[in-house]
Amino acid sequence: MNVIECNELAKSFGKVAALSNLSLAIEPEKITGIIGPNGAGKTTFLKIISGFLAPSAGEIKVFAENPFNSLLVSVNAINLDDSMPLPAAMPLADILDAAGAFYPGWDGGLAKRLLAYFEINPMATYPALSRGKKSTFTSILGIAARCPLTMFDEPTTGMDAAVRKDFYRALLKDYLQHPRTILLSSHLLNEIQDILEDVLLINAGTKVLHQPIAELKEYAVGLRGRAAEVSRLAAASQVIRKESFGKDSIYAVVVRSEGIRERAAAAGVETAPVPAADLCVYLTAGNKGGIDDVFSQN
Repeated sequence: MNVIECNELAKSFGKVAALSNLSLAIEPEKITGIIGPNGAGKTTFLKIISGFLAPSAGEIKVFAENPFNSLLVSVNAINLDDSMPLPAAMPLADILDAAGAFYPGWDGGLAKRLLAYFEINPMATYPALSRGKKSTFTSILGIAARCPLTMFDEPTTGMDAAVRKDFYRALLKDYLQHPRTILLSSHLLNEIQDILEDVLLINAGTKVLHQPIAELKEYAVGLRGRAAEVSRLAAASQVIRKESFGKDSIYAVVVRSEGIRERAAAAGVETAPVPAADLCVYLTAGNKGGIDDVFSQN
């Protein structure tokens, strides 16, 4: 049974549509990246899954029931970000103890070890923490809770590079020992792609694609060479991106098709893999030529 299923899901805030016609299913015990630019609808989607928001239209099921105000979803899911309304006067150690009383899978020992490793004072209060430390503390909550559905919304905001690396390693190690469904929201796929199994790419509240990360890495191919030859090859495929280099050289990203590498080699056109992170940027960009489009209109 899928952990999450939604059909034609939509959410609007007044006249602003945050989500539109979102239909998908997320399988259990996988780490899925919810990827998209700022304002794509990632946070709204996670809040609906968590039961914090009711959809404006469509249907969503989490653990086979409507998540809005659902006790079942509340006990079995956790949604974390660095702006969580945690108790302002309670020491962090007491917050961890309180979490242990609510989440059945809670590992208090792990939480305390992570707190010590990341050098966070257990007697400090949450508002007194820096932005990076707040993100680290909420991430510790998410790992130690071991909820069947764990959601991290931009979890590394404010963290430095070393802490981000340690967080992802800790998350992966605990996931391998205690598998559960994990959703990681981010606009930086290159930071999390090594621990993902699936990618859900959304833009302007709609689904762009949802597939295994291994397939995403093979989704497109880059073509570089003389403008005429690259344009001829690209004409037979879906063009995702096209950039000019010099007077007679073009780089184009196209959806991979059978035999594209062989045809390119015969035409004297270079081919190259397209990094998954770059592909997601291209697929959600408003212009196929990127910033070059601005200057080409002079």
